[in-house]
Amino acid sequence: MADYRFTRHYRLLNSADYKCVFDNAEHKVSCRYILMLAINNKKHRARLGMVVSKKNIPKSVERNRIKRLTRESFRKARSQIPQLDVVVLIRKGLDGLPNLIISSKMDTLWKDLHNKTDER
Repeated sequence: MADYRFTRHYRLLNSADYKCVFDNAEHKVSCRYILMLAINNKKHRARLGMVVSKKNIPKSVERNRIKRLTRESFRKARSQIPQLDVVVLIRKGLDGLPNLIISSKMDTLWKDLHNKTDER
């Protein structure tokens, strides 16, 4: 049975991890509301970091919903993603979309990221 838990091994934990991705992003995929930056890592697993600012998503309920959907989509796509550190940045306007559309946008971006990493 597959292990879909989101333990600390699958998260970017400190500012140095985030800074490394921001400064050295090798792969970028985006849509109007979401930007994903990624770099290859030395670990044997993909790791996720999220940036959901109060400026872009003012209501905490919406920020938490978006983070929950992002984690869920990462767990589903984790087997397709090679050993990458990924930072997901959320832009203004995503809080107005229903869960189904957000999930489909995330799934599309994970596939695009997978395709970009295969090209290299």
